[in-house]
Amino acid sequence: MTHNHIIDKDTAPHHHAEENKPTYYCPMMCEGDKVYDKPGHCPVCGMNLEKVPETRPKKGQYTCPMHPEIVKNEPGSCPVCGMDLVPINPQAEEEDTAYKELLFKFKIAAGFTIPIFILAMGEMLPGNPIGRVISQNVSNWLQFGLSLPVVFYATRMFFERAWQSFRSMRLNMFSLIGLGAAAAFLFSIVGLLYPSAFPDEMKGHHGGVHLYFESVTVILTLVLLGQLLEAKAYTRTSKAIKELIKLSPTEATLVQNGKDSKIHISDIMVGDILLVRPGEKIPVDGVITEGKSTIDEAMITGEPVPVDKKTGDSVTAGTINGRRSFLMEARHVGNETFLAQIIEMVNSASRSRAPIQKLADKISRYFVPIVIAVAVITFVAWAIWGAGQGYALGFVNAVAVLIIACPCALGLATPMSIMVGVGKGAQHGILIKNAEALELMAKANVLIVDKTGTLTEGKPSVEKVVAFDGFTEAEIISAAATLNRQSEHPLAHAMVHYATDNTVTLNEASNFESITGKGVKGSVNGKEVLVGTLALLKDANIDPGQNAIQKIEEEQARGKTVPIIGINGKAAGFIVIADAIKQSSKKAIADILSSGLDVVMLTGDNANTAKAVADAVGIKHFKANCLPEDKQSEIKKLQADGKIVAMAGDGINDAPALAQANIGIAMATGTDVAIESAGLTLLRGDLQGVEKARLLSHAVMKNIRQNLLLALVYNTVGIPVAAGILYPFFGVLLSPMIAAAAMSLSSVSVITNSLRIKATHLG
Repeated sequence: MTHNHIIDKDTAPHHHAEENKPTYYCPMMCEGDKVYDKPGHCPVCGMNLEKVPETRPKKGQYTCPMHPEIVKNEPGSCPVCGMDLVPINPQAEEEDTAYKELLFKFKIAAGFTIPIFILAMGEMLPGNPIGRVISQNVSNWLQFGLSLPVVFYATRMFFERAWQSFRSMRLNMFSLIGLGAAAAFLFSIVGLLYPSAFPDEMKGHHGGVHLYFESVTVILTLVLLGQLLEAKAYTRTSKAIKELIKLSPTEATLVQNGKDSKIHISDIMVGDILLVRPGEKIPVDGVITEGKSTIDEAMITGEPVPVDKKTGDSVTAGTINGRRSFLMEARHVGNETFLAQIIEMVNSASRSRAPIQKLADKISRYFVPIVIAVAVITFVAWAIWGAGQGYALGFVNAVAVLIIACPCALGLATPMSIMVGVGKGAQHGILIKNAEALELMAKANVLIVDKTGTLTEGKPSVEKVVAFDGFTEAEIISAAATLNRQSEHPLAHAMVHYATDNTVTLNEASNFESITGKGVKGSVNGKEVLVGTLALLKDANIDPGQNAIQKIEEEQARGKTVPIIGINGKAAGFIVIADAIKQSSKKAIADILSSGLDVVMLTGDNANTAKAVADAVGIKHFKANCLPEDKQSEIKKLQADGKIVAMAGDGINDAPALAQANIGIAMATGTDVAIESAGLTLLRGDLQGVEKARLLSHAVMKNIRQNLLLALVYNTVGIPVAAGILYPFFGVLLSPMIAAAAMSLSSVSVITNSLRIKATHLG
C-alpha cells in the first residue's frame, strides 16, 4: 500500500498533531468500557477513576545544558550557544495527582485523628494522666473540634459518594461506610449536646453518653488509608502498559530540503523522510528508502535475533536500529502505528469484562441491601436481648457490620486479575483483545491450526518449474506470474518473485477471477489460463494424465505445494513451491498435545502435502482441500459436540473460522483481516505462543477464583463476627475501628493477590 503525501513541504507549515485529551475509567468496569473526560469517582461504585494510558508520549519541554534559563516546547538549538536542546527530565513518570491528593488528605486525617484517639483512650493509661489534666466534658468537646477537619475535609468525599449512591439507588461500599460513619458521628453530636435525651443504660460511669468521635475518625482514616494503598498498588497493575508506551521515542530526525531537524513524534506526517541513526528507536511505521541495517524487534515480537532490513523493507515503531543509519518514509503515524495499536488493544482488553464477572456483579447487586438489613437486625436483636447494655452494644455492632462489609473486594476480584494478566501477556508477545478470550482459553480442549503461515513460515518460494509436452518453462511461469500479479495469496507472490528474479517477461492479464480454495483464472495474451489445484482443472474438463498426476503427488508427498497450470484447455505443467516448516512448530505442537489439547490441522492444500506437514510436526488429525466454509463447518461440528474450540490462523481465508471459533488466535505476521477476527494475537507468529496463552489463561482464572473466594470468605466470616455472633460463646465483640482496618485490607489483599500473576512462568 502506498500513501501519497499531497502537502508541499517547501511551502506548507509542518503539521502539529492535536494532543489527545486524557480520559478516565472505573477499575471495576461498572459500566463496561465507558470512559469519562474528567477525574473523579465512579457514579456507580464510588471508586476513584483511573486514567487511561495514552498511546503516544506527551510533548515535553527542552532546555540547553549550558544555559538552563532557555526553555522551549520544541526540540532545536539553543539561541545563545547553538547546542542541541535536551528534554527536561525525560524519564520522569507522569505525576499521579489522584494518589498525591489522597496522600495529602491522609496526612491531614491522621494528624487530627491521633490526638482524638489519645484523648479518648487516655483513661485506659495507668493512672489516667490525661484525665487528671483534662476533664471528660472538655475532652469530648476537643474530640468534636478535632474531628471536624477529618469529617468535613479529608474524608468528605466518602459522604458525598454515599449520598450520591442513595440518590441514584446504586448502592456500593461507600453507602455502607457513609451510613455507618454518619450514624456514629450524628449520635455523638447529639450525645454531646443533649446527653439527657438518652436512657441511663447508654451512659457511662461518668454519667455522660459514650461518644464515638474517635471511632468515626479512626474508621474514616483507615478507609482513606485503604484507598491510598489501593491507588499505590493499582499503579503496579498497569506497569506493562507503561512499559509499552516507553518503547515509543519522543522525537525524530526529519530530513527536509537537505537539512536535518529534530521534531516531536506527534509532528510526523505520512510521507515524511526520517533519518534513523545507529542505536535509535524507529519513531513510526514506515519503509526504508535508503540504506540498510539490522533491527532489534525483540520488544515487539520477543524474537532475540536482530532482523536484516534493506531498502524497500518495512520497519516498525519502537524497534531499535543496529549499527547503520538509514532513511525511511513514514507510512503510519500517531495512533495508526503498530505499537500504538498494540497499546490500545492492551488498554481495551484491560477494561473488558470476563463472563465470570457476571457472578460477582449478581452478588454485588444484592450485597449492600442485605448488609443494611443485617445491620438493622443486629441493632434490634441486641436491643431486645442485650440486657443492660443492649442499645449501646446494638448501635456499636450495627456500625461494625456496615463498616466491615466490602463489596469493593468482590467487585475488584475479576478486573484486577484481568488487567495484570493482559499486561503479562503483552510482555510475552500475546495480545489479548478481550477478557472473554482469556477466560475461554483456559477451557479450550481442541486447537484447530492452519498450515501456511501458522505451521510453516508463510514465505513460499518456487523450487522448480515442470513443463509438459508442447510448452516451455518460461511460457508456464510467465502465464502463471502474469495472472497472479492480481492475487494477494502468498503462493502468487512466490511465482511473481520467481519470474522477476529470472527476468521472465510478464504480460497483461484480463478477466481475472479468484476461485476460493482452488486457484485463479483469466486471460493472458488472448489465452485462457488456469493456475491452481487439480480440482480447478477438472472443473474446466482438463485432464493432466496419470503420469503427470503421479509426478505431482510425489512432490506433494515431500510437503511441497504444487499449483497446476492449464493453458487453452490443456495441462501445460506445474510449479513446485516449498514453504519451510517453522523451527518452533514441532516443539510447540508437542507442548500443546502434552497439555491435553487435541490438535487438528485444516488446510486448503492437497492431502499429500497436508500429510507430509502433519507428520513432520506430529499432528495426527488433519483435513485437506478445505475451503474457508469447510473450516468454519468443521468448527461448528466440534462445537455441536460440546467442544471449546481455539483456532489459529493467519490468512484472509482463515477469518470466517477465526470468527466462528470460541477463541480465535491470529499470527501477527498474517493479514489484518485475520487479526481483526481473532481474540488473541501472537506477535512472534508461531504456535509456541498458544501454550503461553493457555498457561496465562489458567493462571488468571485461578487467580480470579482465589480473589472471589477471598472476598466471599472475608464477608461471610466478617459480617457475623461484627454482628456479635461470638459474644454469647466467647465474649468477643468486634470494634468498628478494627472492622474498618479489615475492610480496607480486604481490597488491598485482592489487588496484591492479582499482582502475583506477574510471577507466572510462561516458558
